[in-house]
Formats: sequence, structure tokens, C-alpha cells
Amino acid sequence: MDSPADLALYRALALVAPGTPLREGLQRVLQSGRGALIIIGDSPEVLNICSGGFLLDAAFSPQRLSELAKMDGAIILADDVSRIARANVHLVPNPNIPTTETGTRHRTAERAARSLDSPVLTVSESRKEIQVYVRDQSHQLLTPSRLLERSNQAIQTLERYRARLDVVARKLSALEFEDLVTLRHVVEVLQRAEMVVRISTEIEHNLIELGSDGRLVRLQLEELMVGVEDDRRLLIIDYLSPRSELDVNGAMEALAGLDDDALFDDARLAKTLHLVHDTAELDHPRQARGVRVLSKLPRMNEANVTRVVEHFGTLGKILGATTAELEAVDGIGPGLAKALKEDTVRLAGDSIIDQY
Repeated sequence: MDSPADLALYRALALVAPGTPLREGLQRVLQSGRGALIIIGDSPEVLNICSGGFLLDAAFSPQRLSELAKMDGAIILADDVSRIARANVHLVPNPNIPTTETGTRHRTAERAARSLDSPVLTVSESRKEIQVYVRDQSHQLLTPSRLLERSNQAIQTLERYRARLDVVARKLSALEFEDLVTLRHVVEVLQRAEMVVRISTEIEHNLIELGSDGRLVRLQLEELMVGVEDDRRLLIIDYLSPRSELDVNGAMEALAGLDDDALFDDARLAKTLHLVHDTAELDHPRQARGVRVLSKLPRMNEANVTRVVEHFGTLGKILGATTAELEAVDGIGPGLAKALKEDTVRLAGDSIIDQY
């Protein structure tokens, strides 16, 4: 789960992503062989560490940014980078704020970022790089080609994990229809689903920095992630212990909070999500409530799925119900009851055949 500091960094990276006017201006500064120190934000706390310079209040353009970078002082932009507020400003952050940087410009930038809620950017004329400072974090901008290479490698990894997830999810569905599920099977699917989500999150972070250059990668990511997060949530609903102190949202947060080692510790994951109270229960038979299976049926909306599951309690009882018994559920008429019976029989057959 992203911390507030991480979210602040991602917002800053979105402002300097390829395709934005600010990124174009920064590239112009780099190409001209000059450096720059830029603060995004002209709040009173920013102005408190400014000395000298002159007020501009001019509309932002990449060309203007490049021209103003010819002067030694810092440039102050509006929060939304729509205007250039000040230029040739001398920044005077608290000298007692610790910094790991060595160059004057970068030391000033890091100290300013640690004392403000505003992002600070540096363009290094000697290293030919752009650095983003947000609070206690610093991030060097990579070239779009390097980011694309990294994102494509991550997409390939995601494809492999998604393929494995599909295999274990289909196996779980077949076992549910045959009433042979143990919580160990459920945990395996949750582990794979969570890893897929985590890899997709890393790719999302790359896409923030890629900006308009990441369109094709985003299309691939969206296709690979179809249904994953919904299935993960429905699986928790199906198997969360009735004695659990966690609700579904709490279990989702607990799952996201596990590190990779804990995630692949079956017993620890099951206990964290309150799926079991005793690790011996991992190999005990369990019945799904049926929410995940019924949600896959084309004619069942969320309200009807909830009514059917609450009426029967388990997937096994739903599968064993007659059409007349299904009709007795509030909101399920004769037509929907018949369709529900036919669809579950067909899905059960498809799932079991798929495993052999």
C-alpha cells in the first residue's frame, strides 16, 4: 500500500512525465547544457525561504523556462505548472536540515524539499540528469526508452504470473463444484492473485513516469488485469471465517500489508486473513459460499447473487437446489431460476472437464 510520501512523489512524477510542457522545458534546459533549480508551488511557506529574484507571474511555456534557466537563481512555478511565479530566486532553506547530496544546487534542493510540501527539481549540467525531490525522497528521472524497457520486462513477468493464476483459479473452481476444497487451495489462489496485483502496481508506477509514452503498455496492463482484483475480493468473501473480527475490506488491507515472505507462508497468510484459527484447518475441507461462482454467470447481478447466497449459505446447497427452490428466493423468478440452474450445471461441467 502506497504511503502518503509515495503518493506525493507519484503526483510530482506525473507533472514531469513525457508529453507534459514541464518535461519539454526540462529537456530544453538539458539540451542547452545548463542546470536549473525549480520549485513547483508558490505557497507562503515556499516564499519564506526565498530571497531576492523578481516577480514574473507569466504563463508557463517550455521556451520561457529554458530562457530563465540561464540565470543562476531558482525558478518558482505555480502548483499546477500553469504559470511561472518568480525567477532568479536565492533559496535559503534551514542549513541544519540533513542532506546526503554534495553539489550546492542539489544540497539546496534536498533541504528545500525536506522543509516543504512542494516538489523540487534539479537539472544537472554536469551529470545530464533530472532529479525530483519530494519530502525525504529523491528520484532520478530515467529516459523514456529505459522506462519502456523496464515496463516491457515487467509485462512479460505479469503474463507468466497471470497464466499461473488462471490455472490455479480454474483448479479451485473445479474442486468447488466437486466439494473437494481445502483452505490450502484457496490460499494458493490468493497468493497468486496478490502477486499479480503487486506486479501490476509496479507497472502502474512506471506508467506514471512514462506519461503519454506508456499508452501501449497501459493497454496491455488493462487486458492482463481484467477480473483479477474482483476475483480476489470475491474469494475472500467466499472463505472469510464467520468468526473473523475482520470484514472484507480489513482482510484486503491485511493481505496487501504482508511482505513477500509472509505472503507465501500458507499458515501465516491464512491466520492474518482470519481464514483459520488453527493451522491444522488448512487441510480441512471447506465449502465456498458461492459468491465468486455466481458472479461469473451472465444473468446474475450483485443483488441477486447476495440473495441466493444468503438463502442457501453454501455453493453445494445452491448447486443441489431444484428450480422450484431457487424460485423461492426473493427476486428470483421462474425464468431466472431456470437460467441459474442451467448456467451452474454448464459452468460445473466446463470447470471439471478443463482439469482433465
